[in-house]
Amino acid sequence: NGLFKKANELTVLCDAKVSIIMFSSTNKLQEFISPSLTTKQIYDEYQRVKEIDLWNTHDEKMQENLKKLREINNKLRRDIRQRMGASLIDLSFEELLAIEKEIETSLSVIRERKFKQLENQIGTSKKKGKNSEDIHRTLVHQFVNIDASSEDPQFGLVDNGGEYDNVLGYPNGGGHVFALHLPQTNQLNLHSGGGSDLTTFALLE
Repeated sequence: NGLFKKANELTVLCDAKVSIIMFSSTNKLQEFISPSLTTKQIYDEYQRVKEIDLWNTHDEKMQENLKKLREINNKLRRDIRQRMGASLIDLSFEELLAIEKEIETSLSVIRERKFKQLENQIGTSKKKGKNSEDIHRTLVHQFVNIDASSEDPQFGLVDNGGEYDNVLGYPNGGGHVFALHLPQTNQLNLHSGGGSDLTTFALLE
């Protein structure tokens, strides 16, 4: 504060152009500039009096970095062309051998990766084929069970808790079988094994 107070006194009493810029150890900025000026005006005045260009060094560094980046870019482009078989005229025998070795190494890596991909595809195809075989085997098993269960008698007589007795001689009777409950007093006994209140008739067409 004392320094800024002195700078303000110089500005007022001496009509001086004063600019102070300070950075603390914690990187905190503190600055003072004469009320009638801007920081740019102070810099411009400093360059004019000292006959130097504060921005010239910065511009030179930028130009130098740009030049290096262009050189790197040109080298990469040249390397790509050479590995595609172009721009080889000016290369020495040793340089050609080095490029050939790099290409052979790259081809070896590519082949290894290609075979790995092929193995993965074959393994996936085998898994899909096995899965299809399992599904086919399951469907065949289910079909056999359904076909076996469809060989039931077409019609017959059923006693309560007894076995199913076939009644032969009625064609196409499987779709016309009726189970009737008859009163005990008027029961029609068609089964030789005793009485039952459930009698199955085949409807004749």
